[in-house]
Amino acid sequence: MTLSEGIPGKKYEVIAVNVNEKVGRRLEALGLIHGTKAEVLNKKRNGTLIFKARGTRLAIGREISEGITVKEAATSWNSR
Repeated sequence: MTLSEGIPGKKYEVIAVNVNEKVGRRLEALGLIHGTKAEVLNKKRNGTLIFKARGTRLAIGREISEGITVKEAATSWNSR
């Protein structure tokens, strides 16, 4: 599943990031890599997705969120 399909309030683990190279490098610099835990905070009708990863809130568009493959995370991790 992709991050764009995520449900607000649920926690996910990043499996892969498949976006263009420039965006991929930027997400990597922000710490969004394989294994990163992310919690979907809000989804807007226009496709904007707000999520929390590594203690930071990030907002991304639909095209980017559709390129981030995730799986549901175990419930035992805490977000900071």
